[in-house]
Amino acid sequence: MVTKIALFNNKGGVSKTTTCFNLGWMLAERGHRVIMVDADPQCNLTGMVLDLSGEDALEAFYKEDPGRNLKEALEPAFKSRPRPLQPINCVPVNERDGLYLVPGHVALAEDETSLGIAQQLSESLQGLRNLPGSFSHIFQLTAEQYGADFVLIDLSPGLGAINQNLVATADSFIVPCSPDVFSVMAIDSLSRVIPRWIEWARRASQLEVLATADYPFIAPDLKFLGVVVQRFRLRSGKPTKAFAAYFEKLSAAINGALVPALSKNGVMLKDESYGAAGMSDYILSEISDFNTLIAISQQQRKPVFTLTQEDVGRSGKLWSTQQASIATFRQTFEELAARVELLASADR
Repeated sequence: MVTKIALFNNKGGVSKTTTCFNLGWMLAERGHRVIMVDADPQCNLTGMVLDLSGEDALEAFYKEDPGRNLKEALEPAFKSRPRPLQPINCVPVNERDGLYLVPGHVALAEDETSLGIAQQLSESLQGLRNLPGSFSHIFQLTAEQYGADFVLIDLSPGLGAINQNLVATADSFIVPCSPDVFSVMAIDSLSRVIPRWIEWARRASQLEVLATADYPFIAPDLKFLGVVVQRFRLRSGKPTKAFAAYFEKLSAAINGALVPALSKNGVMLKDESYGAAGMSDYILSEISDFNTLIAISQQQRKPVFTLTQEDVGRSGKLWSTQQASIATFRQTFEELAARVELLASADR
């Protein structure tokens, strides 16, 4: 059975895309078949997989491979074309068997208005009834085509209709964030937003017009997997004093606002599931700054934990230091992937 996991935070700049790519790779390395979906119109995840260094490279990809991206694959629903949705022809990720990408499209945001209208007025506008269930349907078709165990959905920051749909119809979600004041505020915001989205999805699933659509809108069963804290600096193996203070504030926001709100709306797993995963304060992982390794990772289009000495171009003491960092990041993502595996299979 496939597990659809949304990586979402309405605050940008928290390394959602980097986490999606590295986690997807590690899950595939551990024997799973994984599809990564770039649902962010900025298409950063697409750029981490495809070589987009040439001029107009993304536009050229769209022309050479029509329909091989999320927006165009959904056109039968969004443009009411007389043909059903089909599985997306995913892009295999170089050097990692079992890992695939559904490329994004810079114009995906153009569908925001149509979806928003459909999600509010589909009961009275029959022509829009297929839109709310189309994303989940095409993900399921594609997962079945590839025998996928996981679908990781990389979302843009923001609270629009597409994010509302993709979070509410996912099986689980992860909140990437940073130890700073803006992430603390975002956690408080999510404690209000996610329950509203779940309530909307529950009401929508009970509408006959959506339940009987070509792509039925199914009742939500979303579960919170946890928070990934990243983009902080270490000193003597621990977060610096300034970052440590925000770790405490994040913990207070998670435990004081987010978890109670999610629990009230049935979005939490059982307490023992988080305990069995060895989690504290619902933190899935703490990932310090990649520093110079992130630029090399992006250039090589491979995760930080797979970089080699040849990739890094260092020798002697410099390489020894970076080799140790790479090994640490490998252990971090192995632990993150193991927790995701455990929580995804937990008793819901």
